[in-house]
Parts: sequence; C-alpha cells; structure tokens
Amino acid sequence: MSVKSLINKEVFSPHDEKMLVACQVKRRTKKKIPFLATGGQGDYTTFICLAVTNKKPAHLSITKVKQFPGSSSFVKRSQWSIDQLRQINGIDSNKDCPEFDLLFDTAFDQWVASSSGEKCTFIQILHHTCQRYCSARKPDFLNCQSKLLGGNSILHSAADSVTSAVQKASQALNERGERLGRAEDKTADMMNSAEQFAVTAHKLAMKHKC
Repeated sequence: MSVKSLINKEVFSPHDEKMLVACQVKRRTKKKIPFLATGGQGDYTTFICLAVTNKKPAHLSITKVKQFPGSSSFVKRSQWSIDQLRQINGIDSNKDCPEFDLLFDTAFDQWVASSSGEKCTFIQILHHTCQRYCSARKPDFLNCQSKLLGGNSILHSAADSVTSAVQKASQALNERGERLGRAEDKTADMMNSAEQFAVTAHKLAMKHKC
C-alpha cells in the first residue's frame, strides 16, 4: 500500500471524509524551535493533505500530517477549513517549480514539495475542488501556471486552435476551389481547341472531295 493510501486510511475516517490529494513537503524557512523541544528540523516527514467530507453539503479541509522517525503511523497535527485558506502562491507562473506558499487566517507556511510534479498536482486538484465546492469566497491563486487552473488562457488557447483549424480548412477549400476552377478552364480550352480542330479537319476533307 502506498504512503498516501496509508494516510487516507489512518488519518481520515472513510465514513466521514476522504482524502483527495497529499503533497510531501519541507519548510523553505526554518521555524524557531523551543529549547525544550527534542529533535531538530527535518526529523519528521510532513504531508499537506486536501480532504472533503462525504456528507452534503461537502466541506473541504487542509490537514498537516506528520510521520516521525521510528514510527510507521501518521499523526494529524493541524487542520484548517477551506474558508480559512486565503491564498495559494505558486511562486512562478512561467515554469514548474517545487516551491509554494499557503496563507491561512492564522498561519503562513512556505513549502518545498518533494517534486515539481507533486506540487503541480496538489495545486491543480485544490483549484478544481475549490471551484466545485466553494460557493462563496474562494482562495486566491497567485503565480500559478494557467495549465493548473484551467483558466481563460487555456480556453482562449483552445478557441484560438479551433479558429486556426477553421481558417486553415477554409484556406485549403479555397485553394482547392481555385485549382478546380483552373482545371475546368483548361478542360474548356481543350474542348474548344478540339472542336476547332474538328471543324477545320471537316472543312479540309470537304475541300479535297470537291
């Protein structure tokens, strides 16, 4: 069983909610650790998980889950409702990168995902889910690639592609029509030439008979 399947099984009750996506992360900036705390930065593995309740109306939540060294179990550390999420910053809208930020009402976290692909998947599913379930205020998605948001730029690109295809097809039909027109003109010219040749040959034949 995969790590994410284990998190879904251990942390989220199958009767109450289900996990939609999980992203393994590390902090970009270190937090100050109290002197009484044991262990140091990076002694545990952190996952940011998006889940939705099974009961309607559905509610979304983002949960921070940790796995400590020497343990095979996962522990739920913090949880926020989607209404508390104010902003998702993808850092760079021009290329894939593993960094992203989450701004909540009471927290601000700067993360680095285990890979650019995992971060992109997390943002894509988060955006799609917010569009589906958030009827009131939705969080802001900043510096995220348009391919992850399915926004207007993608729709415009699709429309441009269709328009371009129609224009190319129309141009091809026009060119074909012009070629057919030229072929018809050549055929007509050949027929006229043949008729003229037949008339001339008939006149010559009659002349010789006389």
